Amino acid sequence: MTESRSKSTAAERGKPQTADYRALANFRYALRQFLAFSGDAAQSVGLTPQQHQAMLSIIGAPEGQAVTIGFVAKRMLLKHHSMVELVDRLVELNLVARQQDAADRRKVLLSLTPKAKRLLTRLSAAHLQELRQIRPVFADLLERLDK
Repeated sequence: MTESRSKSTAAERGKPQTADYRALANFRYALRQFLAFSGDAAQSVGLTPQQHQAMLSIIGAPEGQAVTIGFVAKRMLLKHHSMVELVDRLVELNLVARQQDAADRRKVLLSLTPKAKRLLTRLSAAHLQELRQIRPVFADLLERLDK
């Protein structure tokens, strides 16, 4: 009987409580607010949210990572051909440059232009400030996960 009771207690611990639902709801709401803010900020400088995200993926790649269309497509959860179209548009806007990899001429590496870096500086400063404002919601959820 003790074994049965400990099993049900363990199962009960995994069951979400009202406070868990509230924390999840607040978390999703904060995410949606952040994404809406991000989309508006990108559009205010003439970018689509996907263009902004692609540029962030390029500049924020791990050190030593070859920044290729395949890499950025994976980071953005897009198919390769969709990423090619997005990069083509960024090249047309003078925001991304393509360059053959010197070590492997089959690879095309992506980099940001100075114009793109200036736009990202502005956008990222605003995004970091927004994240600081919604930080308590994220902290609350993470604290609930430790209980």
